[in-house]
Amino acid sequence: MAYGSPSSLDEVGDYLAQVRGGRVSTPEEIEHLRQRYQRVGGQTPLFQITKSQADALEKKLVADGTPARVLFGMKHWRPFVEDVVEKISIDNPPILVGLALAPHYSKLSIGGYENSVRRGLARKSSNVPFVMVKNWHIQPSLITALSNRVSRALSDIGNSEGIMVIFTAHSLPLRAVSDDDPYRAQLLETSQLVAKEAGVADWDFAFQSASGPTGTWLGPSLKEKISEFSDKGIKRILVCPIGFVSDHLEILYDLDVEARDYANSRGIELARTSSLNDDPKFIEALAAVATPILVRQILTH
Repeated sequence: MAYGSPSSLDEVGDYLAQVRGGRVSTPEEIEHLRQRYQRVGGQTPLFQITKSQADALEKKLVADGTPARVLFGMKHWRPFVEDVVEKISIDNPPILVGLALAPHYSKLSIGGYENSVRRGLARKSSNVPFVMVKNWHIQPSLITALSNRVSRALSDIGNSEGIMVIFTAHSLPLRAVSDDDPYRAQLLETSQLVAKEAGVADWDFAFQSASGPTGTWLGPSLKEKISEFSDKGIKRILVCPIGFVSDHLEILYDLDVEARDYANSRGIELARTSSLNDDPKFIEALAAVATPILVRQILTH
């Protein structure tokens, strides 16, 4: 399951309404989002990437001797998770495994995906056994896939002396994050493991893509960190968005356009690691997460 993205500029208004649970957006808010999508070509490749990930995962599972069908749905756009799950439930499979393409758990994010699946099952009063993967933020192949990207990006830059690596993830509104929510701790754990495997000593963490005022969302923000490092005389930053696995607006606009422009205004050259997308090492991580659940089901039946 992925977040979803409109497939054309004409769909941006409906997409924004869906993200906001039906709340009406102003024409200015819709136009603001349209302009962001326009800057990245009118749409993102998220749909095709997610389809490629699902196809690759199914092939990997079959090749490894754990045959399973892999279908994909979107939380906020077509094909909606609920619609896909409703169709799946008609076939009455022996088990349904929910895997959100976000490695770190938060009730707001992963919990939302889980609720979407349960709504889909409820439409048909389905009793299909359902297992939701809560998190997979320290899966070894995921850490290796991310660390490989950091190492490759630093190698491409050349002289990496003086470069600060900043790991990022999507911020969340503070009102929606309870004190015992593991989101921040899991993000830092992933950051530490990736930095260690990539041999990076100078690194930090920041949140990105908040859509509310500073102080009402998880921080520090990437912009705040850019300002902090600019004041310290750092001239180059490499961003590794560990909270995201695919190219979409938060990568193609928030980092490649907005963050880069702001960094340049502060005298900093900003680069980022390439997204995981359907990289075989990443697909290996997904398979490693799903396989034990599927095998347990096979052994108990």
